[in-house]
Amino acid sequence: MTSTRVPEPTPTAATVTPASGATHPAVAAWERVAVAVVTVTFTLWLVVWALVVPVFQAPDERAHVDATVQLALGNAWAPPGDLRILDAVTAAQQEQAAGPAPTWSTVTELLATAPGTSDTVDQMTQHPPTAYLVGAAALRVAHYGDLRWDRAIEVLRLVDVAWTAALPLLAWATVRRLTRSPRAALVGAVALFATPQLASIASSVTNDAPVMLLGAVVTWLATRMLTGDLRRRTLVGTAVALAALVWCKGTGLPAVPFVAVVVLVAGAGVLPLARRVGRTVTVMVVSGLLGAWWWLHNLVTTGHLQPNGYEQYRPPKPFPPGEGPELRTFLDVSWGTITRTFWGSPGGGAQVSIGAVLTAVLTVVALGVVLVWAFRRSTVRPVVLCLAVFPALLIAGQTWTSAHAYLSTTFVAATQGRYYFPAIVCLVALSAVAWRRIPRTDRGRGVLATVLAVGSVVLGWYGLGVVTAWFWNAARGPVTAAGLERWAAAGPVPVGVVGVLLLLVAAGCVWTLVRVARAPGVPRLADPDREPSVPRRA
Repeated sequence: MTSTRVPEPTPTAATVTPASGATHPAVAAWERVAVAVVTVTFTLWLVVWALVVPVFQAPDERAHVDATVQLALGNAWAPPGDLRILDAVTAAQQEQAAGPAPTWSTVTELLATAPGTSDTVDQMTQHPPTAYLVGAAALRVAHYGDLRWDRAIEVLRLVDVAWTAALPLLAWATVRRLTRSPRAALVGAVALFATPQLASIASSVTNDAPVMLLGAVVTWLATRMLTGDLRRRTLVGTAVALAALVWCKGTGLPAVPFVAVVVLVAGAGVLPLARRVGRTVTVMVVSGLLGAWWWLHNLVTTGHLQPNGYEQYRPPKPFPPGEGPELRTFLDVSWGTITRTFWGSPGGGAQVSIGAVLTAVLTVVALGVVLVWAFRRSTVRPVVLCLAVFPALLIAGQTWTSAHAYLSTTFVAATQGRYYFPAIVCLVALSAVAWRRIPRTDRGRGVLATVLAVGSVVLGWYGLGVVTAWFWNAARGPVTAAGLERWAAAGPVPVGVVGVLLLLVAAGCVWTLVRVARAPGVPRLADPDREPSVPRRA
């Protein structure tokens, strides 16, 4: 086969992926600036959330903080169910409720005045220690013993902000590769603002943060392979990213069969089946050798892949006489909890919601659009079907876990929308394909793109307003005199710092929305939905 020399890319030129023949419009300078602005704006957005949500008020944050501090102290990673919450962590919560922030102790003072551990189980040792080791290292670098305890927790929150700051960049790169549309790619990055829950989780102390980042990296590399990037370095990068993902949490395990499907399908029609099988085996072996250590350890020591750290909280028990499991109850609890905690229900013990009706409508619309428009016949249909495997496996795994918990304990557990965040970039990519197919004209796509981008930003700011009002102003409004007084007493930074951050985020959002409204679509020959699709049978 004769090779042709491809000219240097220009803003209007298209690059060609040799392995597939697919055209990918070159990335223009304005796109690079736009995605940089969105990424920086999103990072500042997460910092605002890290400051606005009071410490210990994110899901399971007390347990995550305790597990990290225990490693920072040099304690061993105990078997599931054996770790106990430090008395110092309990004392910090008591100080938080008793007086203003200037009176709170340093970490060293808390450990001295409240030594030892409580009887409360810290269930986090059911997970690999990877994320907690990174947090413990950050605490040591920051000399956490000298910090007031809430400042030490803010250090851990900023570590998780750093983990997730690149999500807009990865969403943009994935959608850009899949749709070849600069406008759709930019909207894909902005769409992350539409889930206040994602911002809340990504800016709290949690082991979900590295899982979100590494899940997004795996998705981006998978999309590259499915669209013709069959280079060895992409294959190796995928194996390494997959291994790192499963180091962090069990919610990354569905990515294993997802990657296997992707590598097996990638290159169909270009590479023979035997070679694709060989590539798949190679990725599974490499990622297994690098990332399976924790799960093999669990199987050897406990006989379970993922031991239940909650067993002491919710031991197995039968249903009361004359009662039994009801499908309606299970579906009602699962639907309500998952939709609420996917879109916007920040908080730990006292959860606040952006609205049950709103989250239900958002879920129905988002799912309906994807199911109706994402899987229609086109040249990208095989890619879309492969990308759908990741969220589908997460849904199936969570449903099985919840059903098992319900049948064995009478309690519908493991119903958290954040468990789908490892595939958030997959969901954004599927949505991008679906939404841009609804309008019939490029102008219509431009209008819809602007509406979706504006709606995402508005929804994000609305969620921030609801959360701020709930935690600081007794749900009476984002800013009140009483709320400012409470912030002055217990806020982590002066209110002016938050104000400056909000102004910067607002400026970044406005600039990005203007850029979306002016962004070009996709050249005709580069649009996968305008290329000849698979012929239909009569």
